[in-house]
Amino acid sequence: MSIGIIGSGALGASVARVLAKNGISATIANSRGPASLAGLVEELGSSIKAGTVAEAASADIVLAAIRWTDAEAVLSALPAWNGRIVIDGTNPVAFLDPNSDDANDPSNPLAAYGIKAIDLAGKDSSAVLSSYVAGARVVKAFNHLDVNVLAEPQVAGGKRVLFYSGDDLAAKADVRALIEAMGFYPVDLGSLAVGGPLASLPFGALAAQNFIKV
Repeated sequence: MSIGIIGSGALGASVARVLAKNGISATIANSRGPASLAGLVEELGSSIKAGTVAEAASADIVLAAIRWTDAEAVLSALPAWNGRIVIDGTNPVAFLDPNSDDANDPSNPLAAYGIKAIDLAGKDSSAVLSSYVAGARVVKAFNHLDVNVLAEPQVAGGKRVLFYSGDDLAAKADVRALIEAMGFYPVDLGSLAVGGPLASLPFGALAAQNFIKV
């Protein structure tokens, strides 16, 4: 199956590095165009190529590795998904300007981390994102760990646990196979409605939990 990555920030680049390390091909894209990714693809070798957002989105499995505040504009502008898999790697948070009032808001428990939670009026973030990718089969994954640890799927004699959830069994099986091929230990949290909130930053019970399967 072909793999696309939309977003070349910390998450997108980290996933691309793990894919490259395991010889798994992928197309990575960002809003600035393929030329801006020349350094990254040179670093990663021939298995990772730069493309346009539309090219990355045409893959069989597409990782949405973009900020929540950009998700609707980026994903809603793409052509029909026609049953392809979208991995929701997003979290419903906004990154704060360190000089803004929000960054010094005493009522925001996340201000010290440079983020604030986005109010979705009680909706699950994956349900909201699914509305941006109508016709896609959405699987939540790659969002609950600090991106700095994603570079090491195998550590301390075991495999790092990666949670995933979704409503389509075949799509989940394909994502599970990808997670395993990357060297992680996949753990199925069930449906999007159950697993999504459990693993979503900033308040999910399993968010930022760094488990190792030994």
